[in-house]
Amino acid sequence: MTHIVVVGAGLGGMAGAYELRDNLPKEIKITVVNERDHYQFVPSNPWIAVGWRKRDDISFPAAPYLAKKNIDFIAQRVQRIDAAANALHLANGELLSYDYLVIATGPKLAFEEVVGAGPHGGYTQSVCTLDHAEAAHNDFQKLLRNTGPVIVGAFQGASCFGPAYEYSFILETALRRHKVRDRVPMTYVTSEPYIGHLGLGGVGDSKSMLESEFRNRHIKWITNARVTRIEEGKMFIDELNDKGELFRQHELPFVHSMMLPAFKGVDAVAGVEGLCNPRGFVIVDKHQRSPRYKNIFSAGVCVAIPPVEQTPVPTGTPKTGYMIESMWTAICHNIAADLNGEIGDAVGTWNALCLADMGDTGAAFLAMPQIPPRNVTWFRKGRWVHWAKVGFEKYFLYKMKNGSSEPFYEKYILKLVGMNRLKDTPSDS
Repeated sequence: MTHIVVVGAGLGGMAGAYELRDNLPKEIKITVVNERDHYQFVPSNPWIAVGWRKRDDISFPAAPYLAKKNIDFIAQRVQRIDAAANALHLANGELLSYDYLVIATGPKLAFEEVVGAGPHGGYTQSVCTLDHAEAAHNDFQKLLRNTGPVIVGAFQGASCFGPAYEYSFILETALRRHKVRDRVPMTYVTSEPYIGHLGLGGVGDSKSMLESEFRNRHIKWITNARVTRIEEGKMFIDELNDKGELFRQHELPFVHSMMLPAFKGVDAVAGVEGLCNPRGFVIVDKHQRSPRYKNIFSAGVCVAIPPVEQTPVPTGTPKTGYMIESMWTAICHNIAADLNGEIGDAVGTWNALCLADMGDTGAAFLAMPQIPPRNVTWFRKGRWVHWAKVGFEKYFLYKMKNGSSEPFYEKYILKLVGMNRLKDTPSDS
């Protein structure tokens, strides 16, 4: 019996396992391996951090829902991948063999690259995991009692900037609702060369629109920022010019700070010879297959994608949900072709689509393809994005609990964006 193992049960891994089940013969055995026993809807973490959601709102046990689709689940961390022997060594000592392996682990959070960073032993918060978001919420409550300066942003090497912008605006909205915004100066600190770069070289008019939103909300910013170290209540920043030369140094005080880290590949994946780039991200061809190991595929944040462009402070390229969905569709078609003795030629679209909540409004961007030059470049702001993000959360959680492999982005979000593209007027911006 052919055995397909999916490592990772996050935004892509669990939905991808459903898609494999719906598109492959019933006799194929599918197993999902994840270090946690719960599915967590990561895009809602900024709402967790300000108390707009609770753990049970966005998380549920994975095993019973996967079982409904005849998918096995093992809640264990993968210690080592023996690609030559087609086997995984799990933390409990179990050896799990596979015929095909799909790596969807997400990233390792590289807080250690900045002294004093991170929620574990450092001085900054994070919204990268549910545990981190809950810790950030505790710190947010302290901020309400002891108001003072706030720093939000992304460290050098970061590639996922959307949640940093989201948290800036959501936090600002939450502070206004608590009627303490006037006592909380806010600064956005980012490795991006300009506001709205997003790791994508900008999307449409993202620079001026996000700058305008920061000005309207009285949020200052520092770009080309390289954080050198963090101490309790202080962040030390080198601001570079466009040539990568030191332009100005900052010592910023803070009472509360949420900074997104750079990403790396998880240890078990990064340790496989010839599988990854130097940062530990999985090298794949256009069919999502490892050039070195023909029975290993990968999708999501753990895939190696080069930066869109060289920037004075290093930035990475984000992987959005629409792109991840298309990666999984390609993987399913290519494994199916392989099982039939055919050559898999399916290719993911690698377009970027993002809905970013701003607390009381929102911003959406579409980049097709993600890396310029593009066929479609579009960026808009409006309350419809806020409600679309709320609907996205509710529907995706419903989808995960009901075993749906429906192409959510293609079927719903692109239609929503398409309808709002018809409203592209100054008043909609």
